[in-house]
Amino acid sequence: MPNRLASETSPYLLQHRDNPVDWLPWGEEARELAAERDAPILLSVGYSSCHWCHVMEHESFEDPQTAAYMNEHFVPVKVDREERPDVDAVYMEAVQSMTGQGGWPMTVFLDPDGVPFYGGTYFPPEQRHGMPSFRMVMEAVLDAWSDRRDEIRDRAASTRERLGAVARIPPAEGELDPGIVERGIAGLKGQADLQNGGFGGAPKFPPAPALDLLLARGEHPIVERTLDAMAAGGIYDQLAGGFARYSVDPVWLVPHFEKMLYDNAQLARSYLRGHLELGHDRYRRVCEETLDWALAEMRGPEGGFYSALDADSEGVEGRYYVWGEPEARAVLVEAGLDAGEADGVLAHLGVTPKGNWEGANVLHLPEGAWSEPPARWEEARAALLATRSERTRPGLDDKRLAGWNALMVSALAEAGAALTEPRFLDAARECASFLLETMRDGGGRLLRSFNRGEARIDAYLEDHAYLLEALLSLYEATFEERWYEEATTLAGEIIERFGDAERGGFFTTSDEHEQLIARRKDLDDHPIPSGNASAALGLLRLEALSGERRWGEWGEGVLRLLAGPAEKHPQGLAYLLGALNFHLSPTREVALVAPEEAGEGALDGLAGVVRRRYRPTLVLAGGPEGSATPPLLRDRGAPDGSAAAYVCENFACKAPVGSAAELAALLD
Repeated sequence: MPNRLASETSPYLLQHRDNPVDWLPWGEEARELAAERDAPILLSVGYSSCHWCHVMEHESFEDPQTAAYMNEHFVPVKVDREERPDVDAVYMEAVQSMTGQGGWPMTVFLDPDGVPFYGGTYFPPEQRHGMPSFRMVMEAVLDAWSDRRDEIRDRAASTRERLGAVARIPPAEGELDPGIVERGIAGLKGQADLQNGGFGGAPKFPPAPALDLLLARGEHPIVERTLDAMAAGGIYDQLAGGFARYSVDPVWLVPHFEKMLYDNAQLARSYLRGHLELGHDRYRRVCEETLDWALAEMRGPEGGFYSALDADSEGVEGRYYVWGEPEARAVLVEAGLDAGEADGVLAHLGVTPKGNWEGANVLHLPEGAWSEPPARWEEARAALLATRSERTRPGLDDKRLAGWNALMVSALAEAGAALTEPRFLDAARECASFLLETMRDGGGRLLRSFNRGEARIDAYLEDHAYLLEALLSLYEATFEERWYEEATTLAGEIIERFGDAERGGFFTTSDEHEQLIARRKDLDDHPIPSGNASAALGLLRLEALSGERRWGEWGEGVLRLLAGPAEKHPQGLAYLLGALNFHLSPTREVALVAPEEAGEGALDGLAGVVRRRYRPTLVLAGGPEGSATPPLLRDRGAPDGSAAAYVCENFACKAPVGSAAELAALLD
């Protein structure tokens, strides 16, 4: 019989509905049952595309004897970390403080009030590699629960205090030091792998926020090396587009094969910005292929985007993506390539009889991202893709998360405007409408997760902050007032419901969320921007478009809180450094106006000048003469009855110009 996860909508929770474990979802029922039974809560946290989560499920949670022991002695609770980042963050911090490391699956033992007293990550079914077995861990926990209850109870108060400490960081006094960004960039350069790209050694994660910051400050060599290395590596799907989660080696060759929506949204934008700043068409290709992959494989019928593709198929990691040389050659020959043409394609993709990973081939470009494709490449690629599509596909996590979708809206809007690609702009509009209309509760509050026709779970700071940025990007890409107005409303909600008026910054959860044992502030920008950094940048951009000081004051509050940590940990807080760079740099406001009778497209030429470069410290508004939304357009005339551009900087505006050449001269 299915357990109580059967009524959930999370694909990860539904994967566990037929386990013999009596899983409960996170909630008051589990805590009440633990109190009633005087039993510890066994909290298991993971996500659907997590390889080792699948392993622990198969080894332990599907085993009747293990399940019976769990059911008898504990109240088992299963959480999808992607649905409940608040729960995940609190207990991950606890596990890291207890063990010095973290990861998923995460296993934490709690008292009935939810206070953790022991935890870890993956536990094997038998003792091996210095790790205790899962059964040994559970027995030790029960011994402590039975014999050292007073000690556990006495530690609870200090545990609560420690887990809430991040939210009590005081803001810095005085003016923000402009040198913080420069010193943070120096720290990034010191951590860079100049040979292979990226930062540090294996495992290697795509560092999108750090790359965008370096690009904004003209640090091109590290960015170029990293973008090229990733685009040529096995971490990039050379056939269908899109990036895997991370590389298990320092050279980006062998990925952990899961594909996450948030990585691809961020990387599509980084490659777009690299194309605009460095001029390489290969970066435009990667951007377009990544977005087209998302549109083809990750888009729901309502316009929202799914969360992830699993690393495994048929229980084997990477099986869907790798090739044996004989199979790949046979596919090419069957497609009509002669022996020499097939050799060229196989060499282009690094395919050899020996293979490069467990006897198989992870496709990559051994000659580099800049290498020219061989003869008949498109035919060969189509044939390999067609054959691959007949394999058992990796599992799809089809829940739509508000924040991750907002990241994709930003990428689509920015790419659609810069590359003049209507399909990207249309997809951005449709996804934004889905978020604003479908992912709301009856009171108009934003919700976190959508699946099976149902939106649920109050949205978190990151959902609101990413959506604020997305709406501003969509406004700047389309000049449609609706998106600006929605952004203004959302900014007010962020401040009202998440703001910390005492210390500055924003809490992860709103004042209406379930109160966990600690109310935290998320700070880390890796692998996705923290809600605080994103909110700061969104509010500062909104201030520049509106002239309304309160938006900027709240954005600066985040910077005062986190500038010091960002300087010391630039890779972990790179997005925050980007927001700081926006605040401390001369910000340009560009207003484009055209006579009302000029019609659609009157601003395209001038807007194209602004969009053809990566301009991270510029905001853009456009509309007919007489517009006041956003306020940056107010009182702007169209001299001589033609479109005009106003460029403002440091609270002063230059005389309007009417030609693309004049605007380019002002900006470049």
